[in-house]
Amino acid sequence: MATKKEKEKFPNQIPPLKNYGGVRLIQKRLERSGTLEANREAVAYALLSMANTKLSDIMEWDSSGNVMVKASKDIPEHALHAIKKLTSRTDREGNSYIEIELHDKVQVLRLLAKASGLLDGGDNGDKPSVIGINIKAPTVIDVNDEE
Repeated sequence: MATKKEKEKFPNQIPPLKNYGGVRLIQKRLERSGTLEANREAVAYALLSMANTKLSDIMEWDSSGNVMVKASKDIPEHALHAIKKLTSRTDREGNSYIEIELHDKVQVLRLLAKASGLLDGGDNGDKPSVIGINIKAPTVIDVNDEE
């Protein structure tokens, strides 16, 4: 903050806006959007990989119902993007289990549909992200009662 002497010395100087509410948030959003713009192809590839991964890309099963997780070298690169969490555990009887959690496919598809414009609902997407409002004070007219 500027002191009183500084204000008197520089009366027309505009204070920096970086500490005022909302400006930091906007700056952070702009930085993030710049990062996403620079890596647009990589983001699109990762999302499409999650959306197109099938369970058979990661595991296989036979007619008896025996399920086997494929070796990591046999899992396609795109399918690795879809894996959210991989947990290996052993129960009290000594049986080993592998638990694989995938990213939510419906959520990824919804995000892709929104980004591609499929969920716009028929509008042209001309909605502004920031709305500016200009307010003008009314013109004052003197009314004389003497007339």
